[in-house]
Amino acid sequence: MKKTLFAMAAAAIAFTGLSGPALADGERFVLVSHAPDSDSWWNTIKNGLALAGEQVGAEVEYRNPPTGDIADMARIIEQTAASNPDGIITTLADPDVLSGPIQNAVAKGIPVIIINSGTPEQAADVGALMYIGQPEYDAGLAAGQRAKRDGVGSFLCVNHVVSNPVVGERCRGFADGLGVELGDSMIDSGQDPAEIKNKVKAYLSANPDVEAILTLGPTSADPTIGALQEIGKAGDIYFGTFDLGTEIVKGIKDGTIQWGIDQQPFLQAYLPVIVLANYQRFGVLPGNNINSGPGFITKDALSKVEEHAGEYR
Repeated sequence: MKKTLFAMAAAAIAFTGLSGPALADGERFVLVSHAPDSDSWWNTIKNGLALAGEQVGAEVEYRNPPTGDIADMARIIEQTAASNPDGIITTLADPDVLSGPIQNAVAKGIPVIIINSGTPEQAADVGALMYIGQPEYDAGLAAGQRAKRDGVGSFLCVNHVVSNPVVGERCRGFADGLGVELGDSMIDSGQDPAEIKNKVKAYLSANPDVEAILTLGPTSADPTIGALQEIGKAGDIYFGTFDLGTEIVKGIKDGTIQWGIDQQPFLQAYLPVIVLANYQRFGVLPGNNINSGPGFITKDALSKVEEHAGEYR
């Protein structure tokens, strides 16, 4: 993994110094995500995409369904493919809805890389070149094992994207890491901050012996922080979360959150552009999928993360 990332970084640096045909190629790469406009976590994805495009001299574009509607996303992939880009980078948030449009793009000869949502196996099934992202079950398992070592035996998983089954694997992995049944420990919180806060408070009121909370990103973590503050349990209940953001970093810093799992979204957008540029120009391609995470971020390792949270981390 380290060798692959070093090679990618070296390639990116080399591209920035090119002054001949490589920069004149002007490839166009489009990233299509499932994220609604309201999800600020994806700003890091946008920054990684923009920086990689600048470094390799390619035109890059970010597209998404404004409300997060998957059927709308499928139409965006179809429209993108019809514009004949030199490569498509996309999430596979719902294989049942998105596999067809992605396979049609591949059939047209458009290189596709799957990022963030989906699995390496699903990426291969739709004909993508590779998958770049975090193995979600494995990340959840590692988190559960860590929590078990810390003495946790029960938990609440606040899932704000139940419609994306791969993300739910984080909760299942966490339960397996603890050695307990998932059961009703996972709730469908929705994405409205007020609703998430109220559901967390209601669950903890009905289940006062819950020892830990796991959230799956800033969308669920930020309101959960507020819920714990309102009921006087901030810092008293074991709290781990996936992904990073400004409020999550603050929570780690003040002791409300024990750790955050960084799947490094910057790399999920940055590396595909580097890979596609190399693939289009020189016909070279890494031989394996790339795991962008997981990595545990604790209070002891916050300086660089805090500096770039919400921008590149």
